[in-house]
Amino acid sequence: MPSVMGLLEERERAARQRVEALQAELREAEAAWERFVIARETVAEVLMEPRRGERNPPVEVADERPARNTAAVPGSVVPHWRDGLDADVLAPDYQRIVDVLASGSGSDAGAMDCRQLAAALGLEAIAAKVEGVRSKAKRLAARGWLTEEKPGMFSTAAGRGAGS
Repeated sequence: MPSVMGLLEERERAARQRVEALQAELREAEAAWERFVIARETVAEVLMEPRRGERNPPVEVADERPARNTAAVPGSVVPHWRDGLDADVLAPDYQRIVDVLASGSGSDAGAMDCRQLAAALGLEAIAAKVEGVRSKAKRLAARGWLTEEKPGMFSTAAGRGAGS
């Protein structure tokens, strides 16, 4: 007859394997999503370039930036930061991350790791929540909203805080 500890260890091992598989699947899905974003941006750039010998103006491509009065909704795309773009174009979860970092409550001149960020956002410091925050912070850093000067330490980029 198996021991209780042995059964618990077996279930823990199975749960850990499932989490690792889901994290790998998430990384693959994010990589595919990033490729689509890059492809769309590349096509937009190509369409904006004038053709050789052509005098007609380039084709206009819709701006990915929502109108000033349009609030971002959960699940919306994180736009690349550019001058004049405020944090209010971000989905609420992303806005909260930028707000927490802009408040400067972390160590290292406002930099926070993902566990600190999760706690500051009122989330439990469990792996699933911390990984969710890490994913969002990495995406914000990749799009220019945050900086990651040291691996895993995030802070707001100069002039790109909640009030900009």
